[in-house]
Amino acid sequence: MANTYTQLYIHIVFAVKGRQSLIPKHHKEELHRYITGIVTNRKQKVIQINSMPDHIHILIGMTPDFSLSDLVRDIKVSSTKFINKKRWVVGQFKWQEGFSAFSYSHSQLGDVARYIRNQENHHSHRTFREEYLELLKRFDIAHDEKYVFESIDENVPEA
Repeated sequence: MANTYTQLYIHIVFAVKGRQSLIPKHHKEELHRYITGIVTNRKQKVIQINSMPDHIHILIGMTPDFSLSDLVRDIKVSSTKFINKKRWVVGQFKWQEGFSAFSYSHSQLGDVARYIRNQENHHSHRTFREEYLELLKRFDIAHDEKYVFESIDENVPEA
């Protein structure tokens, strides 16, 4: 679009299905490169990416002509196929349904990128659940905590 000027920075967060710890540390960089390729091929830009065994954070610079939901869907579908083809986990790898997205201004990018880079340190004293709920509250996103996460133990029938 001629004469369209934008700065759209989105921090995307989503979890492994059941919040299982299935992203192997020794494969993180390869997964990050793969996801960066997906985003780049859709003419968007990864500013920072980092994952923990049970979730991922991606900071993206987006153009206004591409749907965020379509981008996240493409990332999840393609990376799921990639992980399963590589056989990084026993059984089938899947991402949990849904995602969260938080918008930031250009002046906040350094802080957000640093936050994403430092996930290992951050999670040494705070769980993913605590982190995620704090983000939802900080951005004043209406939610019901009982529906935010699907935990693997919620899928196991009681004895």
